[in-house]
Amino acid sequence: MLAERTKLRPGTNAYTPQQDIDLGREVAKEAEKELALVNETRANSYITRLGQSLVTRAPNDYKFPFYFKIVDDKSINAFALPGGPVYVNRGAIEAADNEAQIAGVMAHEIGHVVLRHGTNQATKGQYAQGISAILGSVLGGAAGQAINIGGGLLANSVLLKYSRDAESQADLMGTQILYDSGYDPRSMAQFFDKLAKEHKGTKTEQFFSNHPIPENRITKVNDEIRKLGGLPQNPRTDTADFQDTKKIMLGLPEPKPVPKATSSTAHPAAPSSRMVDFQVSGITLRHPDNWKPSVQGTNVTIAPDGGVVGKGDLAYGMIIDVFQPQGARNLDEANTQFIQGLRRDNPSMKVVRAAARSRLDSQQSLTTELSNESPVGGQETDVVVTVLRPNGDLLYFVQVAPSKEFAQYRTAFNNVMASVRLK
Repeated sequence: MLAERTKLRPGTNAYTPQQDIDLGREVAKEAEKELALVNETRANSYITRLGQSLVTRAPNDYKFPFYFKIVDDKSINAFALPGGPVYVNRGAIEAADNEAQIAGVMAHEIGHVVLRHGTNQATKGQYAQGISAILGSVLGGAAGQAINIGGGLLANSVLLKYSRDAESQADLMGTQILYDSGYDPRSMAQFFDKLAKEHKGTKTEQFFSNHPIPENRITKVNDEIRKLGGLPQNPRTDTADFQDTKKIMLGLPEPKPVPKATSSTAHPAAPSSRMVDFQVSGITLRHPDNWKPSVQGTNVTIAPDGGVVGKGDLAYGMIIDVFQPQGARNLDEANTQFIQGLRRDNPSMKVVRAAARSRLDSQQSLTTELSNESPVGGQETDVVVTVLRPNGDLLYFVQVAPSKEFAQYRTAFNNVMASVRLK
C-alpha cells in the first residue's frame, strides 16, 4: 500500500534549504527571548526523543537539523519554524490523552518544515519582497526584525500562517509519519477534534482563521488512512513515558502571565482620502494609502499602523478571506454557516443586523452587522460582506473598528467596497 499514499513535495521556493535553516535559527533565537520555555530535564528529554523518532520517518531530504522544545503556555498549540525548530506548548501535552495524539501534533509540524511551507509562503505572498529584505538582515546578523512581520510572531508572521493547502499537506504528511512510526494514525484526527473544542487562541485566530475547518481536516486524515491500507495491526497508542511527562506538566506552577503587548502607535491615523490600487488572488480594489496590506495564504489584512494590536488582534481595518461551507446550496446557507462559526468561536459576538441583500461588483452579496468585544476595550462593530464564488467557496470581507469610531471609518470602508472587482 506504500505506493498509494498521497505524494507530497515542496512547492515553489525562492530560498535555498540552507536559508531555511539560517532563518529558522535566527528567528528562534529572537522568539526565545519572548517565549517562556519549560526547564524540566525529564520532560525536555522525552519530547526530544519523541520528536527525533518521528523525524526518522519523515522525508528529510534537506537534512534539516530538527530540535524540539516545550513552551510554558497552557493553550493547546504547537508551531515550527523553517529549517527545524519545533515548539510544543505545555497545554498540548496536558490536553493529549496519549502519546499518539501528541505525536500527531508534532508530526504535523514536522510536515510544515520538510515541505518548506514557511519560505514557500514567503515566496508566493505579497510579502515576498519584504521577506527577502528580512532574510538579508537575518543573514547579516540583524535578526530582531525577523519575528515582527506585521506585529506578533505567532499571529501575524508570514512564516507561520499557512494556506489551506499547506495545512492539509501537513496533515497528510503527519498521518503518514504516524502510520510509518507504528502509531494509531487516527490519533491525529482525534486530537484535531479536541483542539477544535478546547483551543483558545487570539481572536484573530478564532475569528479569521484561514485553516480548514476541523471536519474537513478529519475527513482528509481518514481518507489518507484508507489509502495507507487502513489501521496497522496492534498500533502504538500510549507509553508510560508520555504519562509521566504529562504528570510533570500538570504539576508545574501556573505559567507567569505574559505582559499584554501594545500596538506600535497609540491610535491609528484617520483613513486617508487618497486611495491606492491593490490586487490579490482574483480581487482588485483600492484602499487608503495609509493602510498596509498583509497577505498570508488566502488571508488578507488591510490595516493602518496601530490597527493590529496585542498578539495579532485586528482593531481597525479589513480582513478578506475565503470560507469553505459544507453542503451549502446557496449564498444564504453558506453565509449562515459562516456567521454561526464566528459566533461559536466568539461567545460575546452578537448579530446587530441580520443578513441583508446587497451587490458587490454586480454580484449578489449579503451584508451582516455584528458586534463583539474590541481588543482595545469596549465594543467593536464588524460588518461582514459575503459572496459565493463559482467553486463553492464563500468570499468574505470584514470591516472592523471600535463601535464608537466606526462612523469615522464608514466612508473609507464604503469606498474600498465600491472599488472591489472580482475576476
